[in-house]
Amino acid sequence: MIVGLLTLDLHIPEANSLKTKRMVVKSLIDRIKNKFNVSVAEVDAQNLWQRSVIGIAIVANETLIINKVFEKIRTVVYNTHEVEVIDSTTEML
Repeated sequence: MIVGLLTLDLHIPEANSLKTKRMVVKSLIDRIKNKFNVSVAEVDAQNLWQRSVIGIAIVANETLIINKVFEKIRTVVYNTHEVEVIDSTTEML
């Protein structure tokens, strides 16, 4: 059993309040959860207006499967116009 962790550090340039930021982040988290059946949560920078850190976890029996899913998730996030990816890290446990 392999656990994959993807951390996305995001910038939300249009957010001018926490309410606006949370709307964008919640929408993105829901989209990722529904499309890929993974665990997703905002794990840092909850009180910053234009920044968010999202953690994504998946369990599989092969690293290749995890990497493919994470690549598809990155594509979805990169194609989301409301956010910009500052950093992306992957860990396998």
